[in-house]
Formats: sequence, C-alpha cells, structure tokens
Amino acid sequence: MKRSVLISGGSVAGPALAYWLHRSGFAVTVVEKAGAPRDGGYPIDVRGTATEVVRRMGLLPQLRSAHVDLRRCTFLDADGGTVASVGPRAVAGGVEGQDVEVRRGDLTALLHELVRDDVEFTFGDSIGTLDSGAALGRSGGGGVDVTFRSGRQRTFDLVVGADGMHSHTRESVFGPEERFHRYLGYCFALCTVPNTLGLSRELMMWNTPGRAAALYATGDDELHAFLTFHQPRPPLAVLRDPDAQRDLVAEVFADAGWEVPAVLGAMRDADDLFFDTAGQIRMPRWSSGRVALVGDAAYAPSFLTGQGTSLALVGAYMLADALAADRDHTAAFAAYESGVREFVTMNQALVDNGAATLFPVTAQALERRNAMLRDLVALPSAPPRPAHSALTLPPPAA
Repeated sequence: MKRSVLISGGSVAGPALAYWLHRSGFAVTVVEKAGAPRDGGYPIDVRGTATEVVRRMGLLPQLRSAHVDLRRCTFLDADGGTVASVGPRAVAGGVEGQDVEVRRGDLTALLHELVRDDVEFTFGDSIGTLDSGAALGRSGGGGVDVTFRSGRQRTFDLVVGADGMHSHTRESVFGPEERFHRYLGYCFALCTVPNTLGLSRELMMWNTPGRAAALYATGDDELHAFLTFHQPRPPLAVLRDPDAQRDLVAEVFADAGWEVPAVLGAMRDADDLFFDTAGQIRMPRWSSGRVALVGDAAYAPSFLTGQGTSLALVGAYMLADALAADRDHTAAFAAYESGVREFVTMNQALVDNGAATLFPVTAQALERRNAMLRDLVALPSAPPRPAHSALTLPPPAA
C-alpha cells in the first residue's frame, strides 16, 4: 500500500517535493491556502546545486527560456547620479550561462504543470489542526489526523510543512516563530509599478545610509519596485496591517529623492504589496514524529542571500530521496537533516559574510560599497560563492 503524505504549501518546495515523492511511489496531497497557483512575484534565482535539481526534473530548458537575462545593474547616489553600472554577475556572484533567474510565477507554474496530473491538489484550504500525539510520535496510531480549515478530516502517514517562513505547520508542532526567527535588521516592501522610465532588463538602485530603493525591469513592460530599510527592532505591530505598512514605508522614505516619491505613490494603490522583515529560520531539528519541514519553513536564509528558492529545491530533493530509501520515517528524516544541514548553514552564513553590503547602514559603509562597485566596472565578474554548489546530489531514487 502506498504511503500517504500531506504537503502544506504549493509554491516551490511543496510541488518539488511532491514530484520526487510521486516518482518514488508515494500518494501525495498538496494543500495550498491560495485559490490557485500563485502568479507574479519578484524574480528569483536558481543557482548551483539547485540547477541540477531542476535539470533532473526536466525543467531546465523551460527555465532557460524564461530566464530574465538581466543586462545591467546601475547604482545611484542620493541625488540620483550614477555611482557605477556593472554586469549582474559581478554583484550576484552567479555563473553566467548556468544559473537562471526567472519570475517566481513562471517557476511555480512549471512545477504545478509538472505534477498536477499525478498529485492531489487542494486549493483554497489549509491545515487547521494536527493530532499532536500522532504527529509527535506519542500515540500508537499509524498516522497523523488532520483537520483542515474547511472542516474536512483526513489521516496521512506523514505531513510535511512547506508553507514558508511564517509556517503554520511549524508553529503547530514546534512552537511560536520567535523561537526560531533570527531578525537581520532590515524591512522590505515590494510591488509592481508603471514602467514610466522605459527600463528593460535592468536594475537601478538608489541608496542612502540605511535605505535603498530599486526598480527592476524584467522585460519591457513589467517593473518591480523594491524598498528596503534598516530597522534595529522588527516592527511587529505592522506585519499584519497593510495600511500601517504603507505608512511606515512612506515615513521612512519621506525625504528621499530620485524616483522614490513616485514609487511611494504607486505603492499606495498597489494591489500586490508585499511587506516583511529580512530574517532567517534557524532550528535545531526539522522534524518531530511524523511531521517534517522543508524550504523556508525549516531554514529560510532571507532574501539577502538570494538562496531561498535554491535551498527549497535542494531540500525537497534530499527529503524525498531519504524517504524513498528508508521506510522508517524517523531514520529518513534524520538522513535528510544530516545530508542538508551543512549546505543550509553555509548558505545562511552568506549574509554574515557580506551579502548585506548592498544595503549599507552607515555613510562609511556606503562609501566602501560604492568604491567596490567602481572597481568592479574594470574587473571580470566575481567567481561563484562556493555555498551555492557545496552539496553534491545523490542519484535519483530508482
């Protein structure tokens, strides 16, 4: 009889895990609180080891076709003057011709299309409660009893939380997010805005100490606005209040120059505003009983590393591989963690090793960054950071 697995989350880690588990003979259900696969979203990177994961899934050709192919990154001073204009790989540290950058919605659409005929998807619903005794291995039951928010009840052999940094699955089994959240000192807001500057496949970033505003054109029409700012303490009071978020961003950038006033005006009316803090999830264990976590739910590295999507894809592959190799879920979860922990740690450490220097907090740090950028104009692109490719995947399960 096939083992049943419920995956909470239908963005990247969830469908990727569903694909590999289905290949290994599991009966997979994915529940996603959104009403359909999520569209849009800021461009994301697939780098290093994760590129091999999508190659094995047969998705690499489509992702290469969807590649944003960013041509230029232009950095501006407080008055909007050009500090430096460099190639994107000089800043991101990826590998030209190997890594890909795509719209998040393109990746989620491809993943959903790959598995939709083989996996049960339930949209517009989410996990309400888990039978904590079975989930934590404290009862004699052979599965986890799940009550969904819709009121439906089902039992699964295993449950996997792939429901993001603010995971409800993690909170239900492991406790409140604050136990595991490491705040990195920044807040950010993003949305799409009109492309009044006529930008195409380029990024322009304005900086003053502790603040940055970027406009990112992924094509000729679509333009993403990104505002980030240093905040010593996380503004917890605004995290669930979009109007308060808009007010906070407007206050922080009230005296900003360049195109920032226009961005603030567009953000007031945007229907796709996303606001959050930059942070990481650091947990001593990623499983308990019959419940495991994958992707941002277990080890969000933050946008400052550019590795969230890649960790999700690699983690999904490694978790599925471990479960396919061992019917004892306890041993499989331990093998998954043993195989991925060092890779996660290296990638989370990227922010400690200078990734946040793109957003300097002091005038002195900003000048050092600008001097580095000016030097890059005359130098070749930086080699890839080893963390991106530090893990070698085992062969796919038969």
